[in-house]
Amino acid sequence: MQQRIRVTINGKPHEADVEPRLLLIHYLRDVAGLKGPHIGCETSICGACTVELDGKAVKACSMFAVQADGREVLTVEGLAANGTLHPVQEAFWNEHALQCGYCTPGMIMAAKQLLARNPNPTDSEVRRGLEGNLCRCTGYQHIVNAVRAAASGMGD
Repeated sequence: MQQRIRVTINGKPHEADVEPRLLLIHYLRDVAGLKGPHIGCETSICGACTVELDGKAVKACSMFAVQADGREVLTVEGLAANGTLHPVQEAFWNEHALQCGYCTPGMIMAAKQLLARNPNPTDSEVRRGLEGNLCRCTGYQHIVNAVRAAASGMGD
């Protein structure tokens, strides 16, 4: 049995019939064709699938697509505007806050949420704010630097 859902993703309407058990991450990648949110652990531990749902960061592997019916989803692809990177994306680039890039979309989305709540976080607050997102490459300091740089840039 399929269920019709309507979701606004990155400002564009999407509509599809889905199985009620389809995870939001699989809807985003396999139905909507967005490859920014990554599938990591599928147990909500790694955070590679982090997106915004109605303005709040969520792990897309921890909810069903039908739960997003009638709601707005923002993925990392929706952050840039008119060819200009979002300040968090720009800071990750400038501060070399990525290596393999697998965790990067989720880290960026989590960092965006963190900065919305706390526009001038300390290093400790950044680390606490991102603890639901794992990176196996960077050692985290460059990520912390990027979030702090984005905070400075967003305050201008």
